[in-house]
Amino acid sequence: MVAKLLKHILVAVFGLFSLLFSYSAMAQEPAQETHAENHAASEEKLDPAKIIMDHIKDNHEFHFFTIENKENPHESFHATIPLPILIYSKEHGVAFFSSAKFGHEGEEVVDGLYKYNEEKEIVATDGSVVYDFSLTKNVVQMILALTLLVVLMTGIAKKYKNGYGVTTAPKGWQNAIEPVITFVRDDVAKPNLGHKWNKYLPYLLTVFFFILVLNIFGLIPGSANVTGNTAFTAVMGLISAVVILASTNGHFWMHILWPPGVPFLVKLILIPVELAGVLIIKPAALIIRLFANMVAGHIIILSFISLIFIFGEMSKVAGWGFSPVSILFTVFIYVIEILVAFIQAFIFTNLTAVFIGQAFEGEHEHHDGDAHHATA
Repeated sequence: MVAKLLKHILVAVFGLFSLLFSYSAMAQEPAQETHAENHAASEEKLDPAKIIMDHIKDNHEFHFFTIENKENPHESFHATIPLPILIYSKEHGVAFFSSAKFGHEGEEVVDGLYKYNEEKEIVATDGSVVYDFSLTKNVVQMILALTLLVVLMTGIAKKYKNGYGVTTAPKGWQNAIEPVITFVRDDVAKPNLGHKWNKYLPYLLTVFFFILVLNIFGLIPGSANVTGNTAFTAVMGLISAVVILASTNGHFWMHILWPPGVPFLVKLILIPVELAGVLIIKPAALIIRLFANMVAGHIIILSFISLIFIFGEMSKVAGWGFSPVSILFTVFIYVIEILVAFIQAFIFTNLTAVFIGQAFEGEHEHHDGDAHHATA
């Protein structure tokens, strides 16, 4: 049945492409355009890379959609939520205004002094140094995610305190959150942290749920891709690195700085490699993995949507004809991204637990030895 359905889909897609390209070949007619018309057409040409990067990058507003007015582009409707701008410079002091003053394309100059540069950074027209303390959409979304997480978790904690889920069956969000907490405890914390799992479980749960909520928020159209921002993943990686280094002991550093049972010349090579692994490679593994996977998913989704407009520039029939195919692929990748949101939160949390466990690995052996002697 599945093979038959797949066969019909392939035939339909092949037929659709044959129709589109034959139509475009038959419809080609010689056209004479002036130099000015050619210049205008080149200016209006679709730039998918710019559109995709603009959606991925941080910004001073939330942009959801635009309804264009072809007769008068300046009267187009832009569904946006502007955010407050707070900047400071030694020459001009503090300035506070709405990001809407820059205009939708960011071409306006505010108060004759502040404008956007090509990287969408706020600069002063007189060249003075500007310090930007504005709330960007990444910051606002992190605040919203943190607020939601605190309200949700405190509400669940109150239910447990009142006996729900302890003496009775769990209710509401407890049913969804409790299996996740037990999963992180039993499959992440305990196997990797041994007898110290209870000490690190609050941190691991906080990391897991914070990344998960931000990943899911990032799938809402018009929202910010916070976990696909290198600044966010770098901070998360550095925090984990501090926790990992704070968990180390003398046994750990002895094996890093002077590996036992290794020839002297090999030690000269191995010590820098081990130090780089602790201070650079492990944090980088956390930072790059989360960033790359979340950015890749958004780029793929936006690329499939852009294909509609790319084919539309070839011919309107091609654009409308390819729309169902593009939408189907977009929905498929979107569903995969929901799964990736959970997987990446789990991988970041699990790797953090693994690295923390490696930091006091000698204590595992010492603890096991004590238990063995006590049993004997």
